[in-house]
Order: sequence, then C-alpha cells, then structure tokens
Amino acid sequence: MQPDYDILIAGAGLAGNCLALALKDSGLKVAIIEARSREELHDSPAGDRALALAAGTVNMLQALGVWQGVARAATAITDIHISDRGHFGKTRLSARQQGVAALGYVICARDIEDHVAARVAEAGIKQFCPARVAGLMSGIDAVNVSLKQGEQSLNLSATLLVGADGGNSSVRKLLDIPQQVTQYGQTALVTTISSSLPHHHTAFERFTSSGPLALLPQAGNRSAVVWTRKQEDAEALMAGGEADFIAQLQECFGYRLGELRLAAPRRAFPLSLIRAQTMMSGRTVIIGNAVHQLHPVAGQGFNLGLRDVVQLAEMLLNQHEQGLDVGASALLEDYVRLRQQDHDRTIAFTDNVVKIFSSDWLALAAVRNSALTVLDHIPWAKDLLARHAMGLAQRLPRIGSKRN
Repeated sequence: MQPDYDILIAGAGLAGNCLALALKDSGLKVAIIEARSREELHDSPAGDRALALAAGTVNMLQALGVWQGVARAATAITDIHISDRGHFGKTRLSARQQGVAALGYVICARDIEDHVAARVAEAGIKQFCPARVAGLMSGIDAVNVSLKQGEQSLNLSATLLVGADGGNSSVRKLLDIPQQVTQYGQTALVTTISSSLPHHHTAFERFTSSGPLALLPQAGNRSAVVWTRKQEDAEALMAGGEADFIAQLQECFGYRLGELRLAAPRRAFPLSLIRAQTMMSGRTVIIGNAVHQLHPVAGQGFNLGLRDVVQLAEMLLNQHEQGLDVGASALLEDYVRLRQQDHDRTIAFTDNVVKIFSSDWLALAAVRNSALTVLDHIPWAKDLLARHAMGLAQRLPRIGSKRN
C-alpha cells in the first residue's frame, strides 16, 4: 500500500521548517508534525536568543530563499576580537582582510523562526499542529507514525520520518537512542546590553577562568551577551540585583565599549555537551538538536544543525530525481557517515576550546596566550581560523537554485 507521505518531518522549528522549504518544489509529498501551536512557538523565551550565523550558513539560507527575507533584521560581524582576561594574548579577525563583506551575522532567533514558518505556510505544506508523535514503527516499505491531536488519535505512514524536534526529541526517545552527556558544571547567562560606545560591528570573545564571555553586535549600540560562569557563580549572579550583575559584567569585560547597561531580562541555561549515539533507525533519521547540543562558546549549534538539514535535503533530492527510495537504509547510512565527520570535527573543536580556555592552570594559560599572540602574527593561521569562524573550512552541502 502506498504511504500517506513521502517524508514526515517531526518538528516545526528552524531545522524542520528549513528542510520542508528545501523539499517544497521537488514533487515529494511532505508534511510537518509539531507538538506546540504556532502561538506557543512564537512566544517561547527561546525566541529571544541571539543566533550567530556563520558566512557559510548565510550562503545556505540564501539558497533556501530564506536570507532574502531576514537580512534586514540581522547585524553584520565585520571583526572578531579574541582575548584572555588577565593575560596578554589576543587575536583579531577582520572581514576586510578576508575579502568578504562580513565574517557572519547576528539575528534574533524569533525573527528568522517567524519568517521561515511564514514561508512554509505560504508554500502550502501540510502541517499537523498541534500534534505530538505518540508512537512509531518502521516496516519494510514505510514507517508508521501514531499522532495524538488533542483527544483524537491519528495514524500516518511515510517512506521516511525525520526527527527535527529538538533537544527533548520525542522521536529519539521513541527509538530508544541513547545519548552521551558531558556536564561542564557551567551555566550560560544570556541577556542584551547597551553600551555608551559603538561596537563597530565587532564580536568579542573574552576567555576567563570561569568560562568564556561573548558579546555579539546587534542594532544600535546593543550587544547580545552569552556569559558562561561556574554553576555556583551563575546562581549568585541571578539571585542578586541587576546593578550587581552589570557591575560584575563590566569588571569582567572592561571598558572597551564604555559603560554597559542591561537592555533585556537575564536568563540562565545549564551547559552540557549532548550527543545521540546514532542518527538513524529503520526508516527514521534525526537531525539538528535532536542529535547534538553544543556549548555556545564557538556559536556552532545552529550552524551545525543547518548543515544537517541541507546535507539531508541534497541527498533526498538526488535520490528522488533518480526514482529511488528516499527512506532506503543505504541512503541513510551514507548520510550518517557524511554528517559524522562534520559532527566529530565541530564537537571536538568546541569541547576543546571550552576545556582549554576555562582552565586557570598557569602553565596552560601561558601556552594558550602564547598561541593567541603567535596566531595574531601568522597570516595563513589566521586565515584558517577565519574560515572556521565563517563555516567555510569544510565542503558545504548545496541545494540547487532550480528547486527554490
């Protein structure tokens, strides 16, 4: 019997919606399942977070037809200043030296989420929302998915199920895919500040003994703050008043941007490295935060997730054009193999940065500061770091313009 859909996507966040957009003109029958209403998604506090988009990510968003609609809401990063608090080492990266308009961009998650959701609705892609995945079972030719929509139950079938339903993925849990979890003992304090001096489109990454502090440029003289502190320090900072919080932030960052003032509420998020032990089971594959959740130190979470999306879309489109099974195990195994390489590199890089730059061991501090200083004076090494920062150090999957 013919399945109801070629591809069912669980999750209407950025990963799920971007995948749907990549497939919208392919002739594949696609539907999205989302547990929360559109209003709940829009009002989620997670929508306030600032996303650092690498230049390579912007290229992929352009190919998906997304960037054109959100570019005005984004702030360019033309320079990156990396330093180690209390030490001499520092490195500067410049878009001008790289011959590009920007090293990356900063955008409010809600701005891009709302735009992508509107594009999906305009495309007429079928959505089951709100509806949650209550059960699934892979067969020889299809995966059968049980949905709970209010008090009603609904059964659907598809050639392939994609779990793009975030860190608490129901799809991953139903597949009994275990996770590897590394607790950092750190908490990210997230807010927005205004400064008395302009940021000139510079992103600051300042490493401290308790964790990194990042200031990402936003419109006007505002900057998004991601301040990593040891868990007990973070609890004390959140329990204290705003004046004490901004005083300690000012002391940690210094006066390069003049006086700092809070411009948004403070939020705290415990940090860990979480990685699923596999990405596929039967006719189901998981992508994005359902597979990996990274420390924000290098701003790689969404960038890595979008590469998952575009790689999968590219392979599904090629498979479909050849008239082949889009849920075939050989295809999914190839996808997993290709993504594993990128995951290994990106996760190892992020994890090593956390461990190296969160240590107050004097010998290690001396080595890392010497490395930052040397790096700042070796053009080819700086170019390589810049390409990593721009997400251009590896081959990027592509979506053909004819499909958009």
